[in-house]
Amino acid sequence: MSTPSNHAAPGSKKKFKLPHTFVLLFIILALIAAATWLVPGGKYDTHLVNGKQLIDPASFHYIPSVPQGVTALIKAPIKGFVEAALIIGFVLVVGGAFAVLQKTEAVDAMIKALARAHDSSPFIQKALIPVFVTMFSIGGATFGMNEEAIPFVMIFVPLALALGYDTVTGVSIPFLGSQVGFGAAFLNPFNVGIAQGIAGVPVFSGWGYRLIVWVIATGVTIAFLMWYAARIKKNPQLSPTYALDLEKRKEQPHGLGDFHGITGRHKLVLAIFVAALAIMVGGVVGYDWYIDEIAALFLVMGIVIGLVGKLDSTQIVESFIQGARDLVGTALVIALARGTMILARDAHIIDTMLHGLMPLVQSSLPVFAAWKMFGIQTVINFFIHSGSGQAALTMPIMAPLSDLVGVTRQTAILAFQLGELTTPMIPTSGITVGVLALARIPWITWAKWMIPLQLIYAVLALAMLVPPCLMNWQ
Repeated sequence: MSTPSNHAAPGSKKKFKLPHTFVLLFIILALIAAATWLVPGGKYDTHLVNGKQLIDPASFHYIPSVPQGVTALIKAPIKGFVEAALIIGFVLVVGGAFAVLQKTEAVDAMIKALARAHDSSPFIQKALIPVFVTMFSIGGATFGMNEEAIPFVMIFVPLALALGYDTVTGVSIPFLGSQVGFGAAFLNPFNVGIAQGIAGVPVFSGWGYRLIVWVIATGVTIAFLMWYAARIKKNPQLSPTYALDLEKRKEQPHGLGDFHGITGRHKLVLAIFVAALAIMVGGVVGYDWYIDEIAALFLVMGIVIGLVGKLDSTQIVESFIQGARDLVGTALVIALARGTMILARDAHIIDTMLHGLMPLVQSSLPVFAAWKMFGIQTVINFFIHSGSGQAALTMPIMAPLSDLVGVTRQTAILAFQLGELTTPMIPTSGITVGVLALARIPWITWAKWMIPLQLIYAVLALAMLVPPCLMNWQ
């Protein structure tokens, strides 16, 4: 009987292995550092309007560049830690709180109950993905759900595995749901509201057409995920995370043979968790909460859930520490991703790149100009992922430029929004790489999977920009 060998057979080709996500991000950092020696420095003047620093589009001027050398390259991840401290702290706190929640076994019981219902109810089988993706998409489209979707990965990945799907499906439900809602938003104050205010357009005007865009984009996402999930359930080996899923199922088995239902204590723990989520939504919508307030909420939630779940103080603390420890890699990834923006900013080349892109918008047909705006916003989204930050940077230029090329300002704002549909794929987004690190999916694996859907989003965006140009959407 022969035994398997770790060495390739003579003449066989060694399979190409892509570098780790950390290595890929550092390569991007190095490329940006190199670009700082080639791209001249530039700057737009800004002025304060209604408490916001806005760019004067006619004020661009070249300034001495600050090339980023080896020292700056090495320091960029450290600076990334400092500037991304809030989101890193948020991830660690939420990871600790969810570890306490998992220690109570309430989530495990809920997953088993859903798995049993999913196996026996055709309605739940068909409704689970559409309902949850729609919920997360509404969150992105209304109160700008973004980082808030990160903790849900810890719930939906094991749920997806228990239902016979894969890690990609579990990540996609909360992550793609919130991101497509954010990019195709109709009432999001962080991109639509700020962009319209800067462009001098009535805030939240034109919501009717944006609602149509949101419905179509969310529907396309749901259809794609349902098609993919059905294929994986039929043949799990088609999953790009098949090997990883086998490991996760060993780590977190969810057999139903000895499951006798959710106990009253489990229900109370889950009720507290749902109440915390409701408070989070209310705080974000009504009181402008950001991730520091949300992290504090999850910290309190973890303590309360631990006490209600009959955990002693040692169990609560040790579970919290273990949960935070598991996300240290995620924190490192977020710091590296933020470092890319820091290098470009410190070299003073972001405004130069923006200025160089602006002439490319001009076109003889408004539709082509709108498409070019979408392309430019997509490029800019690679470097700046904040909806409000992009709005403040680009709309003071795009808005008057749209007047010159025959594109309405509403259309220019929509092009800006749709450019954010690339966020789920780009490796410089702290949210994207953070979610993937949390789910232990290599970025390149995710990127390969995302390519078909990303192409669909691109075609959809181009199509959705045609009607506004034809009807002179105001």
